[in-house]
This record gives sequence, C-alpha cells and structure tokens, in this order.
Amino acid sequence: MIKKILVLDFGGQYNQLIARRVRDLNVYSELKSYNNTSIEDIENGAYSGIIFTGGPHSVYKDNAPSIDKRIFDLGIPILGICYGAQLIAHLLGGVVEKAEDKSEYGNTEINYGESDLFDSIQKNNVCFMSHTDYVSKLPNGFIVTAKTKNCPHAAFENRDKKIYGVQFHPEVTHTREGKEIIGNFVRRVCGLEKTWFVEDFAKESIEKYKATLKDKKVLLALSGGVDSAVAAVLLSKAIGKNLYCIFVDHGLLRKDEADNIEKVFKNNYDLNFIRVNAVDKFLNDLHDVDEPEKKRKVIGEDFIRVFEEESKKLGKINYLAQGTIYPDVVESGNDKASTIKSHHNVGGLPENIGFDGIIEPLRDLFKDEVRKIGVSLGLPKEIVYRQPFPGPGLAVRIIGCITKEKIKILQDADAILREELESSNIDNMPNQYFAVLADTKSVGVKGDARTYGETVVLRCVSTEDFMTAYFTRIPFDLLEKISNRITNEVKEIVRVVYDITSKPPATIEWE
Repeated sequence: MIKKILVLDFGGQYNQLIARRVRDLNVYSELKSYNNTSIEDIENGAYSGIIFTGGPHSVYKDNAPSIDKRIFDLGIPILGICYGAQLIAHLLGGVVEKAEDKSEYGNTEINYGESDLFDSIQKNNVCFMSHTDYVSKLPNGFIVTAKTKNCPHAAFENRDKKIYGVQFHPEVTHTREGKEIIGNFVRRVCGLEKTWFVEDFAKESIEKYKATLKDKKVLLALSGGVDSAVAAVLLSKAIGKNLYCIFVDHGLLRKDEADNIEKVFKNNYDLNFIRVNAVDKFLNDLHDVDEPEKKRKVIGEDFIRVFEEESKKLGKINYLAQGTIYPDVVESGNDKASTIKSHHNVGGLPENIGFDGIIEPLRDLFKDEVRKIGVSLGLPKEIVYRQPFPGPGLAVRIIGCITKEKIKILQDADAILREELESSNIDNMPNQYFAVLADTKSVGVKGDARTYGETVVLRCVSTEDFMTAYFTRIPFDLLEKISNRITNEVKEIVRVVYDITSKPPATIEWE
C-alpha cells in the first residue's frame, strides 16, 4: 500500500495547496473534510502523517470545526497550520484568545528555534501570517519553537508525541522556505520517501476509463486550454471515437484563437471534433449583464444548453466531461470555504443537464500536474504551455457590459501584450499575462486633438501554483514599448496602466 498523508480540511482557502505541497515531494496526499472523516476512518486509513489545515473560525466558539481528541493517541505525526495549530492547543488544554492588538496579516519576520520542522532552515526568516486569534498558553508537554514580534507561540511542538503547530502558513510562497518546512514534516518527522508520481495517475486513469466507459459516449467541452486539452487526449486514449469534443466558439476567445484551436485538434487526434458557432447566442444572453457572477452563470447555462442541442444530433450521449482542476473547485467555494468566485466548470451547471453524469478526470490535480500529464501524453508544447484562460473567456476581462466592439478592442490589445512579451526574452518571464478592459474612460490626446477613450490594464504575474502570485517586475522599457504599440494600433485606447497587486489580497483575474 502506498504511503500517504491525510490533509484534514477545516475550511481555509489554502487547503488544497497544502495537499499540493505534499505531492510536490512525490508523496501521495488525500484531502478530506473534518466533518466527513471519523476517527475510525483515520485509524483504518493507514496514514503516515496528518496535517490540520487553516480555517476562518475561532476554536473557542460554539459549533467551531473540531475533531475527536482520540486522534492524538493514534501515534500518527500531526502538523497543525494556523487554525489547525490553534485547534491542537485548544483540544489539549492550552488557551486560544482573540489577538486584539496582536493580530497579524502578511509577511512577518520570524525567529525559528531548534526543531525537526526547521532543520536546515534559516533561523531569522519571513513567514506569512493571517490570524486574529492566537495561542496565549501552550498545553502541558509543549514547547515554543518559533516567535514573531506579536506572536509568542508562532510555532510549538510536543516532540515525544510528534505533534506540531505553526501559526503561519508554510504552504504559501510568501513564507520563505515554507516548502522546506512541509518537507521536513513529511520526510524527517513522518519518514516518507518518493512513492507517488503524477505520470502514474495518467496511466491509471486511462485504464480506469477504459473499463468504466466501455461502449459509452462522452461529450467534452474543448476550449483549447491545457485543462480541457489534456482531458480530451487522456479520454481519447481510453475510449477513442466514443469521445465527442465540442468546441463552442462563443466569440469571447483571444485573437485568432478559435481558428488555431480547430487547426490543432481537427485532424491530429483520435476523437470527434465539432466546432459550434454560438457567438450570437452568448452575446445576446450577455446583453446588459455587468455583474461578474451573473456573467459566469449565464455563460455556464449557455454552455450546457449548446451541449444538449449538439448531443441530440449525436444520439444518446452518456456523460459530460469537463476539464475541472483543483483551483476551480477551491475558488468556487463549497460548504467549508468562503466563495471567492464561481467558475463555469463547477458553479454554473443547472440541475438537469440531460446526461447520466459528469466526468472530471483532472479534478484532483493542480495546473502544473496537468501540464506534466500533457507532456507525458505527447501534447505539443503550444497546447501544454498555453496561457491560462478563464472558462468565461474575455467576458470576465471586460469590466462591465460586453459588446462586439469591446471584445475587438481587448483582443487587439491583449495580442500586442502577448506578442511583445513572448519575443522579448526577458529573464523574469511571467507565468500568466493578459489585458483587461476597464470600465473607465479618460481624456487623451491623439493627432493633436483631445479624445475620450478606453483604459486597458496589463496584468502579469509570477507564480508556482496559481494559488498565490506576485506581480511580475516587467522592465520599464518593455512596458513602454507595449503601451506605445497599444495606444498607436488600437485607436479606441488612450491609457495603459499596469497592475502591481499580488495574490493575495487580489485574485489573478479581475472578475
């Protein structure tokens, strides 16, 4: 049996990222909700370690998320993060209080002491804090292993029982050497080596779908992005021509993208490719819609309606397949986590979609894991490393109502940004970059005359996991060149601005 780590979910926004960090170490992780996981499930799960995640609650309040105290007697190493650390202290007799003037948020200087968690970690360091409660008194048997200016128990542990708590978030990139801290827990404390590889996941998935989908017809929304493309090729290797890939041209794609997608997929893969021109339907239904969540719901509903119409032409279709991945699920929220935004993959589906069920072969994977599978399946680099693109397309990159004119303006500006960046050979190439058409006009001067035109925002971010991100420091001369081209070549635009906000507090997309 493969060795694995249980990530016990208490409702924070970085929970799946913790599971991802464990997988980075080639160790299998399972993410399970605290309220659906009994102590018997944990005891029988053969886990080599347990991580308690963060969460938005206060451990001392009624009905706060909790866990059976017997978990501490199973002899399984435990690491609590943020809320998880507070829960450990609370359940074992410590005291957790509202921080009052000691709350911390953002990058914070920290001093690490001696601990297996902090082996080979620089002692004077920086961590990412996000808490309004803190552990004011440790349980018996625990010692302090890290401090910050305002948090006297930034990390603590019971070495004999291998129970550890950290108030900060080692899983986010803002915490320096945070991945190494998680690695120390997995390797040094839990004693696990490399036993899980994402390429094995692909092989196992193909074999699974060969068996479970035999003689079944599957309909897939193929956008041309890496997620749907990898899902398409993976499923095609399992069921071949029983896979029907519908590419819905909703008119909200990047410049020339619709034609390029058809060119790549039409004749190169063992699947049925169908292009549907639904531009008028989407734009009509989005008329006067300016609220982003409503845009997503309208687009999600239209996607399903188009699929149903096309499926009737194909006869009986058994399943709808989607390229849903982990971040889609995390950021759409659920019964445990606060909603940030809905994705059309998971948030816009009507109850009756006309199929026997939904297949999401990539639901448990993060973006870079999906790319690894794409490479292993032989997808071309231009598909595997295509710029991330939201399901609703340019609808959520045009702030406010959508028109054909606005779409054309944004397509042209975005194409210039991508062309200049991709030909620049800069060292700090961003992981994602795109343009946003703001719902703000301003005065400009063109041809010695005053104009009143559009504002475009350039968004470039550097990230490892797309759960957290920093704005990319693009050289000023390159930004100037991009700005000049946009304002000269796209006559409606008079102002170009650059977004220098990281995630958090912002999201990568504007809507």
